[in-house]
Amino acid sequence: MRKLWNSLPFRLLLGVVVGIIIGLIANESFMNVIVTVKYVLGQVITFCVPLIIIGFIAPSITKLGSNASRMLGIALVIAYVSSIGAALFAAAAGYGFIPHLSIVSTVDGLKELPEVIFQLEIPQIMSVMSALVFSVMIGLAAAWTKANYITGVLNEFQQIVLQIVTRVIIPILPFFIASTFCGLAYEGTITRQLPVFIKVILIVMLGHYLWLALLYLLAGLYSGKSPWEVLKYYGPAYLTAVGTMSSAATLAVALNGARKSKVLRRDMVDFGIPLFANIHLCGSVLTEVFFVMTVSQILYGSLPSPGTMVLFCLLLGVFAIGAPGVPGGTVMASLGLITGILLFDETGTALMLTIFALQDSFGTACNVTGDGALTLMLTGYVEKHKVEEQKLEVKL
Repeated sequence: MRKLWNSLPFRLLLGVVVGIIIGLIANESFMNVIVTVKYVLGQVITFCVPLIIIGFIAPSITKLGSNASRMLGIALVIAYVSSIGAALFAAAAGYGFIPHLSIVSTVDGLKELPEVIFQLEIPQIMSVMSALVFSVMIGLAAAWTKANYITGVLNEFQQIVLQIVTRVIIPILPFFIASTFCGLAYEGTITRQLPVFIKVILIVMLGHYLWLALLYLLAGLYSGKSPWEVLKYYGPAYLTAVGTMSSAATLAVALNGARKSKVLRRDMVDFGIPLFANIHLCGSVLTEVFFVMTVSQILYGSLPSPGTMVLFCLLLGVFAIGAPGVPGGTVMASLGLITGILLFDETGTALMLTIFALQDSFGTACNVTGDGALTLMLTGYVEKHKVEEQKLEVKL
């Protein structure tokens, strides 16, 4: 029972259920308290967004820059291309499918939510874009100058931010989401939109499988080897990722499976699989793009413009490289994009976090399984360019 309670999707799902039940029976006085709680929690989450951006992006850039090599550069490029490819694929699917999902953004006879009792404003230390540019500049400059002291400080700051996410953001998320769904149930919209979420999750899972099929097909064509000789060893890793929702936690299983493949070169396995576990999040990116479009249609009555979505997808690929391989890492690292580019408010952010978390295990499984395809591409590259095999030791 303790293990179940410690599961983030379970707590979020419990928050959704409890919030809906309370919202259906609550009176206006009680909703005053709920709306205020939601506002304060939303302020805390919003305040942490720039910290998360700096803590996740800057240290990742210093690590990549300090170990720059030809293979590292290629791995970074194909991981980024896979992520933005998955994002653009999801955006195209969103424009094709979402308008036909019978989403109603306004419902006649809705109740109005009461006003916030008091407003506790917690301004961000800097804007989202300032945090992104600062992260890139500091990360690159530290790598160029080999500033070991600053690199160490950034790494420690990343651990600090990770603790903020783990000990502050994650624990308050169920309450934030419960208050959001409580408000939606009180207004009377939740019964209309819940079936839409179920349809969207099924569509996204289908998208995962299609994207994996494309990645393995391209890897097989480029390397001249059978992609099935890699994919067939990924069953245990896929199931582990579904259970843990963490690429990092699945690393040992994925590495063990990839080493069994006869078509993957051992040094590329030991180099690629741990690296891609941290920088290749195609499944999470695909999911996030489709979900933000759905939430935009539900809450704001329209899809974002194509230009806005292209910008969102290109930047999301950068954030995916810097996001940690932990449950919800991608969406947490990219909250700034959701609020800054798509202009989501607190309700939109809460809905996004909820439906993303409910399927996060399958997005992670897609990430992990896709790493095998990218490692096959690396193997094809080193063999075509006659790169000598290296002896790499990977400690798990």
